[in-house]
Amino acid sequence: MSGLRPGDITDEMIQGMHTTRRQGLQEDLRALAANIRANAEGRYDSAEPGWQAGVEWTLL
Repeated sequence: MSGLRPGDITDEMIQGMHTTRRQGLQEDLRALAANIRANAEGRYDSAEPGWQAGVEWTLL
């Protein structure tokens, strides 16, 4: 197996790696927000209406 040399890694490869990492993080954040929303729904019905709207806005 041959090793990679510095010239073997192109700018396109680096950009592709960054794009893939960013997309993975976005998916993770969306899943986390969905879990938080599912856990919080209906839990704070007695709280001030503005508070719940703020939480919903933050999650969006």
